[in-house]
Amino acid sequence: MSAVTDIPVHLPKLLALFKTVVPKLVNNKHKGQYGRIGVIGGSLEYTGAPYFAAISSIRVGADLAHVFCHSNASAIIKSYSPDLIVHPVLDCVDAVEKITPWLERLHVVVIGPGLGREPGILKTASNVLKLCMDTKKPVVIDADGLFLLNDNLNLICGQPNVILTPNVMEFQRLFGEDDQAARQKMSLLGAGVTVLEKGANDRIYIPHCNEVHSMPTGGSGRRCGGQGDLLSGSLATFFSWSLQSGEPNPALIAACASSYFVKKLNAVAFQKFGRSLLASDMVNQIPSVFQTEFENSDPQ
Repeated sequence: MSAVTDIPVHLPKLLALFKTVVPKLVNNKHKGQYGRIGVIGGSLEYTGAPYFAAISSIRVGADLAHVFCHSNASAIIKSYSPDLIVHPVLDCVDAVEKITPWLERLHVVVIGPGLGREPGILKTASNVLKLCMDTKKPVVIDADGLFLLNDNLNLICGQPNVILTPNVMEFQRLFGEDDQAARQKMSLLGAGVTVLEKGANDRIYIPHCNEVHSMPTGGSGRRCGGQGDLLSGSLATFFSWSLQSGEPNPALIAACASSYFVKKLNAVAFQKFGRSLLASDMVNQIPSVFQTEFENSDPQ
């Protein structure tokens, strides 16, 4: 196997490039053209995760966000925000049939936030993932969505426009702790799968060409729950825009930009809230940080 090429991400170039990907707000667009995002997840125990993923996707600029959740979670998620479209279907016997017509309308689907480990729900999520793969629907797979792949990685092998977002432990469960074995296993994913490993330095793997793009450190020492969900939601919108832009490496661009963005959100919110920082505080910083980093400022 050829040697891994470790490529430090050059932030000024990344930010300059991503600014060209962000669509301009013009008056001749209609609702939905800036992004329609779906989130598959949400259980009685975990209602915050799908909310954070969905709300971050529309806060950064998507027009619509749908959450497909367990019926027990629906009313709770709806109470968090009237801006989300919530479908209480994951525990229905015909869940896949109910979700299928909506999938056709979505630009990117996020699978996993707050999904839980109930066998019936995992089976439904697996069938939705298979449907996304059959229809070439771009997907971001996070959290319990990654659990689906632990013993069934072939679900995504050879598929286009798939981004995985494991943390360090999830990465090891997927690919193993040995670097050589992990590289070998990742090489089976094919040219269309990108892996964003979250950590102090996020690393974006392009398995088919043995590239690893290393992001700089950022954020703060405050690691409250929900930050991974903000990443998956913002990543979905960035991915949608990158795909529409026609850039040759849309998954890489979106992964690098969302990694940088969420760490910047954390850093800015930490300046205000310090040790008491919550994920909801980071959501409230999205408008100002996005405008500063991706619209008005010159890259630093």
